[in-house]
Amino acid sequence: MQLSGIQSFIKGLLLTVLLSTTACETAPPVQEMSDARQAIAVAREAGAAERAAFHLKAAEDYLESAEAALNEHAYSEARRDAKQAKMKALDALKASELTPDQD
Repeated sequence: MQLSGIQSFIKGLLLTVLLSTTACETAPPVQEMSDARQAIAVAREAGAAERAAFHLKAAEDYLESAEAALNEHAYSEARRDAKQAKMKALDALKASELTPDQD
C-alpha cells in the first residue's frame, strides 16, 4: 500500500517537471529577443558597423533567424538564436572598442 503512494507521488512529480519544462518552451522568448535587439543597437552606436562588421553581421543574421523561428512558433529555436545574436553583438561591441578609430 505504501509503495503505490510513493509511485503516485513520483508520477505526480514527473508530471509537474514535464509540464514546467514544456511551459518554458511554449512561451515566446520576449526577453531574449529584446536583449538581442538592444545589444545590437549598442554595438552599432559604438561603431561596430565600421570596426567589427563581421561580428555585427553575425549578430544580425542570428536575430533574423530568431525572428523567423518566432514567427513559426519555434520558440526553443528562437530563444537559442536570440541568445546567440546577443553574444555576437557583445563580441562586436568588444571588438569595436578594441579597434582604434581610422580617423
